[in-house]
Amino acid sequence: MPEARRGGAVKRGVRDSAAKGGGSADDTGKPRRRQARGERRIAQLLEAAGRVFCTTGYTAASTNSIAREAGVSPGTLYQFFPNKEAIAVELGDVLLNRWRTTYGQAFTPTHLDLPLPEMLDAVLDPLISFNCENPAFAVLMHGSEIPGRVTEEHDVLHSTLLSRVEEILGGYLPDTPQAERTRTAEFIFVLFKGGLDLILSHEGEERDAYIGELKSAMFRYVAPLVGDAAPHCRPQQETATPDS
Repeated sequence: MPEARRGGAVKRGVRDSAAKGGGSADDTGKPRRRQARGERRIAQLLEAAGRVFCTTGYTAASTNSIAREAGVSPGTLYQFFPNKEAIAVELGDVLLNRWRTTYGQAFTPTHLDLPLPEMLDAVLDPLISFNCENPAFAVLMHGSEIPGRVTEEHDVLHSTLLSRVEEILGGYLPDTPQAERTRTAEFIFVLFKGGLDLILSHEGEERDAYIGELKSAMFRYVAPLVGDAAPHCRPQQETATPDS
């Protein structure tokens, strides 16, 4: 089955299973309560799946291990998800939606008016916090065995974020050739990703220290490029989201 159709079938399976957990409608309000319980169960299973994927990786994870982590029977899990792939697709959707919200909070027009050190804080802090609070995001977005639908959406996200960085650089450096801005944006992105990997591999004070190192490295790279320049013009898509 082609990947797009298979992804749609997975999503339909999840929704159908959730509907079964919710029951049919009547005038008593009880089905709504059953549906609410079903939604809470789905959230519980997704949180458990995220922990299992972070501990074992996606490939080694199983529906049995996810059910055990959630404190439910495998039969209960199968009421809502037909297989591990369906869980990964649903969790990927949840995390990507959270990421889009975080992206909007980071790249606001007011942040881009700040001096460079403050602007880096305002943009980087939400992005770093999101990844620290949602470690399964990195597992699902970068694993080689992750369902194609998840990785395709991540590729779109990556491309849009890279374009956004290019637009911001264009505001500071309007006379810089496009190819040079693209190279700079790509290097900034790789620098952020490499620093983020180190941040996620540490905790507590060490994590805070690596966050400081990433910001310092980013400032030292960007500051000589932009100098004292203020944005020449607003990027075209001030409020764009990663899937716009």
